[in-house]
Formats: sequence, C-alpha cells, structure tokens
Amino acid sequence: MKQIMLDLIHPASNEILLFINRGGPKDEKDWAAIRHSAITLEEAGAVLLRRAPAHDLAEWARDARLLADAGATAYKAAQNKDAPALAAVAAPLDQSCTACHKQYRPNVFPRPGGSQ
Repeated sequence: MKQIMLDLIHPASNEILLFINRGGPKDEKDWAAIRHSAITLEEAGAVLLRRAPAHDLAEWARDARLLADAGATAYKAAQNKDAPALAAVAAPLDQSCTACHKQYRPNVFPRPGGSQ
C-alpha cells in the first residue's frame, strides 16, 4: 500500500494540484501530463478497492471512490482543456487525500484524544 501511495498517488495528485495552483496548464504538453496523472489517480482508486482491509471495507471503499472520481473528473477536464473544470478538482482531490489520511495516517492527522 505504501508503494502505491509513494509511487502512484502522491506524485500524480501533486502534479495536478501544482498545475492548478500555478494558474493551470499552458500548452498541450501540460494537458498531456494532467491526463496522465488523472488516469493514474482513477486507476489507483480501483487498485485500492481491490486491496481493501476486511475490517474497514465500507470506509475504505468510500475513500478509494473519492480518489477515483477526482481522477476521472480531472481527466475529463484535461480532455476538454477546460481550466475552470480542472481548478474545481482541487477541493475534491484534497478531500479524498484528507479523508484517507485521517483514517490511516494518524501521524499526519492525529485523532481527537489520541497521542500526538
């Protein structure tokens, strides 16, 4: 799971968010990079669904679906070269990362009442 995060999800989500935060893609090369990262996120969500922990299936599936949906939306925006639609992906993408990290990375998002 760690390698999927480090080698697929983190770089792909960062690339999309960097393009958004830097004012959007400038040329076809940028749009191609976004398409690549977007489809990576969508497919990573599917991979995460196949590796769901049995004890947390519903929550895990919800978080994986959020990631896949953000990737699909970013891909559609990139296909259409729609910068405003791409910018709108920032919040759902961030939400998908935060939802999962709150559950599975307590060192990043300490739980209320837990050790910090």
